[in-house]
Amino acid sequence: MIQYETIKKAMGVDIAVSKRMAKAIYAWTKMYMNKSPWIGEDVKGLNLPASISAEMARLVTMESKVSITGSPRADFISQCMQGFLCDLQKNVEYACAMGGIVFKPYLSCNGIEIDIVRAGDFYPVGFNSSGDITAVIFPEFKRVGKKLYTRLEYQEYDGETYRIVNRAFVSHEALVKTDDIINLGQEISLDEINEWKDIEPFVEWKNAEGTLFSYFKIPLANNIDMDSPLGVSVYARAVNQIQDADEQYGATLWEYRSKETAIQAADEFFKRDRDGNTILPKGKERLYHAMGPNVAAKDGSPFFNAYSPEIRDESFFNGYNRIVQKVEFNSGLAYGTLSDPQNVDKTAEEIKASKQRSYSTVKSIQNSLSHSITTLVAAIDAWLTIDGTVPAGRVETSCDWDDSLIVDKKYEIEQLRADLGTGAVGLIEYRMRRFNETKEQAIKMLKLAEESDPEAAME
Repeated sequence: MIQYETIKKAMGVDIAVSKRMAKAIYAWTKMYMNKSPWIGEDVKGLNLPASISAEMARLVTMESKVSITGSPRADFISQCMQGFLCDLQKNVEYACAMGGIVFKPYLSCNGIEIDIVRAGDFYPVGFNSSGDITAVIFPEFKRVGKKLYTRLEYQEYDGETYRIVNRAFVSHEALVKTDDIINLGQEISLDEINEWKDIEPFVEWKNAEGTLFSYFKIPLANNIDMDSPLGVSVYARAVNQIQDADEQYGATLWEYRSKETAIQAADEFFKRDRDGNTILPKGKERLYHAMGPNVAAKDGSPFFNAYSPEIRDESFFNGYNRIVQKVEFNSGLAYGTLSDPQNVDKTAEEIKASKQRSYSTVKSIQNSLSHSITTLVAAIDAWLTIDGTVPAGRVETSCDWDDSLIVDKKYEIEQLRADLGTGAVGLIEYRMRRFNETKEQAIKMLKLAEESDPEAAME
């Protein structure tokens, strides 16, 4: 990423991200890549951050349905969105890991393309009272030998006017410290880079109705920087427990390695080669340990010992499992998602409470995702208006999410049938709830069913 001071010097704007927040986003990203700072020779990463993000993304997007309707323009936008929707789970996973992600549509020779910009790769400059990003910088890089070309695209929406500023830079010997670019170099014309030559340095539109990008934010309270409107990782509150889990698993592996069965014996028990070196049984070198020549036991005989101590794996794994349950709790997941489900208390109320916690987290993320998708569609619609190649028309966006995470569909249907049998609900209400129909649709379908088969209305 580019150091904030470098961007301020190049573009003349302040980045609305504190150093503490930037450091946290960097740490979450490294954890997601299984490159946590505590991972080393003795501690192997379990990839828990990636597993948490992937599972949360799966729960958020499973059986999701996004509809864009209303006109030929809406159909065109829907077609442009197909690739984006196919990758929705993957992009939600990135957002869950890093706290948020930007969907940035743009005009291309193929119509509309959508860039995915992960947290840490875009630089918020301004927010409105609702916490939505209103000004942001998007960098783009191109390397040619030792030269690093950088394009900074600044977008700003002030409630009425929309501005886009593009500036390019080249560093002849790119100065990079760890993951930070500390020198953009001298400014150059956009025309000097073939891919950027058609980009306007400055454009402005009046009467704009929103941003030309969409920020999908993980809607958890930000306990890293309470003044920041940026989202936080779903495992932001489980960082310490994830470290504990990695270390505990490393201790468990060491328990196995340190107490691995071994045959310890004096050299006299082994064959020797021509040079007098001991030859361990082929394929069993790890089992046998030559202790050296003339090593004797207490009774004076050649030393021989079968080393096979008791392994305390059960207590180690119980400790590990308890830690992972803490990770699940702090990440908004139900017990048994990552931990051993056999060790989870299974009273009806405990299961319900655990699932309810997961359900609440998932629903809040789904609501945020619905908002970001609607904003993305509006941004595409605005680009089409600017381009003028697709006739204007009505565009309506709807997002439907599956709720089977907490609702037992089979039980719900059985209960609904029982209520119908006792007269607690009528046929119209039954169809409305059973088939998700409107009242008019339910009445119409009941009439059709009664005409063909009176019993079919209840099927």
